[in-house]
Amino acid sequence: MSVPLNPVVAEVTDRIAARSAASRSGYLARMAAAAPPKPTRAGLGCSNLAHGFAACSGPDRAAVKGATLPGVAIVSAYNDLLSAHQPLQEFPAWIKDAVREAGGVALFAGGVPAMCDGITQGRPGMELSLFSREVIAMATGVALSHDMFDATLLLGVCDKIVPGLLIGALAFGHLPAILVPAGPMASGLPNGEKARVRQAFAEGKATRDDLLVAESASYHSPGTCTFYGTANSNQLVVEVMGLHLPGASFIPPGTPLRKALTEAAGRRAVEISAQGEEYTPISAVVDERAVVNGVIALLATGGSTNHTLHLVAIAAAAGIQLTWDDFSDLSAVVPLLARIYPNGSADINHFVAAGGVQFLIGELLDAGLLHGDVSTVAGPGLDRYRQEPVLDNGILTWRDGLRRSGDLDVLRPVAEAFAADGGLRMLAGNLGRAVIKVSAVAEADRVVEAPARVFTTQEDVSLAFKAGELYRDVVIVLRQQGPRANGMPELHGLTPALGVLMARGHRVALVTDGRMSGASGKIPAAIHCTPEAAAGGPIALIRDGDVVRLDATAGRIDVLVPADVLAARDLMDAPADDLAWTGTGRELFAALRRSVGPADHGASVFGPAFAGLDELEFSV
Repeated sequence: MSVPLNPVVAEVTDRIAARSAASRSGYLARMAAAAPPKPTRAGLGCSNLAHGFAACSGPDRAAVKGATLPGVAIVSAYNDLLSAHQPLQEFPAWIKDAVREAGGVALFAGGVPAMCDGITQGRPGMELSLFSREVIAMATGVALSHDMFDATLLLGVCDKIVPGLLIGALAFGHLPAILVPAGPMASGLPNGEKARVRQAFAEGKATRDDLLVAESASYHSPGTCTFYGTANSNQLVVEVMGLHLPGASFIPPGTPLRKALTEAAGRRAVEISAQGEEYTPISAVVDERAVVNGVIALLATGGSTNHTLHLVAIAAAAGIQLTWDDFSDLSAVVPLLARIYPNGSADINHFVAAGGVQFLIGELLDAGLLHGDVSTVAGPGLDRYRQEPVLDNGILTWRDGLRRSGDLDVLRPVAEAFAADGGLRMLAGNLGRAVIKVSAVAEADRVVEAPARVFTTQEDVSLAFKAGELYRDVVIVLRQQGPRANGMPELHGLTPALGVLMARGHRVALVTDGRMSGASGKIPAAIHCTPEAAAGGPIALIRDGDVVRLDATAGRIDVLVPADVLAARDLMDAPADDLAWTGTGRELFAALRRSVGPADHGASVFGPAFAGLDELEFSV
């Protein structure tokens, strides 16, 4: 028996569809017009095709030359530097064998860059991080531009990589696309202990050697970091959107099951190509219902705030206009069902053991909080994603997932939710709009009213902390950190110091036009403030000593200064000019910085390319 859809979920979905009618229909028309002959490369001239198989050998050469078998593109974010992507090194060989056996031919079509926010945290390179999403999207487009392929396998895991791969693939939305993850590393040092050592180091009570030992015990092997940051939020969200094979998100690397799932993705790509029996282009998978499902999965698990940018940008790439108001209205009816660090003590492996994605999807479907009637890469309907993959005598199969949580401290049914609403909230007020992640913030800390201390660099905040200037009730205002100012870096370097202030009993909050992402923890942080300071946003009018009120309960963010006084003020500072924004390759991204849109439009440079998006009005 099908469960009636929650009326708010239905209403939000309907209004997204109505708002997106023109842009979505235009997108689908373009995808229909792009539908190729079968296979795609059959439409190439002889010279073009000869270039396409010149480097091939053996059966693959014959298959490409024959232009009759479906071609599968492998687009990979593999590199040796990132633990999450290092396991992808082996995947292309497995995929090629599996596709060949399934009656197709797979080629490595292109690699995309993949940077690690953990390595660049607090460094100049972090100012390239958000823009790397656009570069990855463009690199995916380059890989698919040869008109040689009938389906795509997207190999990637972390922060900007999965959104970039998806945006690029959606530009080729007439092709099926399956995301292929690598899986998390084994659990290491408990997250609470890691946080304790970081805070002790910030207070000068632990040495650098102590800190490095703790960090090394946390990040210790190939695989994705195990806390619930943007990388693991990526995996969970895209699985609920039907873009992974069921249960693929969190199978560890280096296991027979991970290899079997990777091979299965190759075979499935052939089956859902236009030459197969179940043609399923990505443009049919990523529709309004799938986008809403992705938002709900994020909210139900207290996932990364980065997705208030990424999901908006991904939706726009499919002609769908998603707004922060949609997040806010859905958050009011979606219960918080998971506590994964930094929203709890468990890591992603504990979440999997407690029932994982399968239990989560089952609970949300049974409560009428997900669209079940969607297209997925596994076939029609989301029910299939209640199942988990297993090897039975070496054969990949799926079985029903847990129907009861294995650990109620980590994962709960809707009837026993950790909170009645989602882990993300939208704020609005005379400082514009912002996002706050409250799933890890104690109720007592969700309203902070205190004098502001204004900064324009993380380094200045650190210096003030070390000088003892912040040991009081304070709202740290860190501006000129938005996409137009300096690329919108993440600001996790602030967390230990702010944690120390909170531990001393002070009322503390952060207000910034920068990001904190999936590692946002117990500090109440109003992030992604828009309009940003560099665009003349009101955050640029705040002065030291102004009282700022952050009220996550009421959804407000205000500076308590009379409107006429505020209107009479001049902007207090300016972003770095292009000449100052140099080093570590930043000058190469100056054009993106100049053309990037606001945070509530996805902080994307592609906005004007998607019909209708640049005309949206966002209320304050």
